[in-house]
Amino acid sequence: MKHTSSVPTISPQKLKTYLRRFSQTRILVLGDLILDQYIWGTVNRVSPEAPVPVVHVNSESHRMGGAANVYHNIVTLGGQVELCGVIGDDPYGKQLLKDVRQISRKSAGIFIDKSRPTIKKTRVIAHNQQIVRYDVEQRNQIASTIERKIIRHVDSRLPHISCVVISDYAKGLITEQLMHHLRQQAKKYDVPIIVDPKVEHMSYYEGVTVITPNYHEAKQGAGFLPAHTIPVTQIGNVLQERLQCQAVVVTRGEEGMSIFEQSGRSWAIPAVARQVYDVTGAGDTVVSTLALALSAQASISEAAILANQAAGLVVGMVGTATVTRSQLQHVLTT
Repeated sequence: MKHTSSVPTISPQKLKTYLRRFSQTRILVLGDLILDQYIWGTVNRVSPEAPVPVVHVNSESHRMGGAANVYHNIVTLGGQVELCGVIGDDPYGKQLLKDVRQISRKSAGIFIDKSRPTIKKTRVIAHNQQIVRYDVEQRNQIASTIERKIIRHVDSRLPHISCVVISDYAKGLITEQLMHHLRQQAKKYDVPIIVDPKVEHMSYYEGVTVITPNYHEAKQGAGFLPAHTIPVTQIGNVLQERLQCQAVVVTRGEEGMSIFEQSGRSWAIPAVARQVYDVTGAGDTVVSTLALALSAQASISEAAILANQAAGLVVGMVGTATVTRSQLQHVLTT
């Protein structure tokens, strides 16, 4: 399999045509719902109790994270979207549900599980630098009763949607049985499945349309040890052979993306970030843009170029951020 450094030549006008079609898409996002909490402050001294900075808190904020951030990305990019996942019966779950409903009234796919907490990631940030992060979560597999509710809900929505996005953070929602069922049902309706994967679940994604691992996830998913430096071409070829997806899109941060298609074609896109402040949520932006572009009838290469542009914008923002369709349109013009 040949890996070329050249990017297919696609006119900005053609890419903008796909952007205009984003509003006609309808996407179902299925995955781990997370509330991202931010504590903003300043550091002027070190604690006398331990060699750690003392953060003087100025403000607190929260944003939708995990699959909910993918949902939010699709909304800001102009797509129609539904969300499916699990929250706990707690204040964080209520906050997350409130945030979702402020964007769209469609929350029938969000199920409450009283046996587990809403996943919450708290980041303490001072002077635009993350000092520490602490998580509240339960990572065991969701109960079979909840799994059956999710399967029924997804089955009811498949005839009405243009794409499914799996946002897997390995927090218990994405199970082998759920993915097996989804692959079978999506095939009946010819609905593509785009997956932002986790290493421990890589075998679940065999035969999906596109997966978007980062370099380290792809390397481990292909069976290589984390400490080893392996060429991305070798990683992508092994992963493609194992999973037989239409495309494996390996995101590589400042080195851009490498795309490995089932047809045997592979190529790379250089990164477009002007300045990198924070990579939080960049993977969510990539999978969101890919799903929208493929739903708008873009090819894999066209969708990847758009996703790369969107990722270049979001890493220039601090915290879990989203890109708007007008921002993406502007960057295609400049």
